Amino acid sequence: MKILVGLGNPGQTYHETRHNVGFRVIQLLAQRRGVALDQRLVSPRDGRPACVSGDYAHDGQGIRLVMLLTMMNESGEALRALPSAPEELLLICDDVNLPLGTLRLRPQGGAGGHHGLESCLSVMGTEQVARLRIGVGVTSLPRDLHEFVLSPFGPTERPLIRQAIDQAAQACEAWASGGIEAAMNRYNTNA
Repeated sequence: MKILVGLGNPGQTYHETRHNVGFRVIQLLAQRRGVALDQRLVSPRDGRPACVSGDYAHDGQGIRLVMLLTMMNESGEALRALPSAPEELLLICDDVNLPLGTLRLRPQGGAGGHHGLESCLSVMGTEQVARLRIGVGVTSLPRDLHEFVLSPFGPTERPLIRQAIDQAAQACEAWASGGIEAAMNRYNTNA
């Protein structure tokens, strides 16, 4: 089973924000594949809701779609409810350091200042976890990055981010069926 994990903040307030592009990739795949994200897992630590998921098959590979229900900075806590090995996971998140619409797949590495990714890697106890970063940055980043990532995309940005989310969904399935190298060669864009 390959597990696609979308990072974001739960709740309608955050739905269209930059920080929630990972969720939007999972939601797009669920919509395309007719998957209900109705399997719920709770935190083994305190019984709080941890994530919702749904499964499907693609090219003979079982794929689990997961949306975490903790706030972004506590993403790793939700992973505790999801029994999995690092090599089964692809973490999907935003990246303010990549230009808007850029995709960057990597087999491993640090968090690069992304607190949700940092939380996941800490709980997993390794940086050997594949990740797909989706660029949400602009030419001149504002000083208050917290406010920026919790803001919605502007009207001129929306078509580009929709296209990036579509490409990211395809990259996720390429990773699940063909591995990280094949997905990187096909979907990584130059920044």
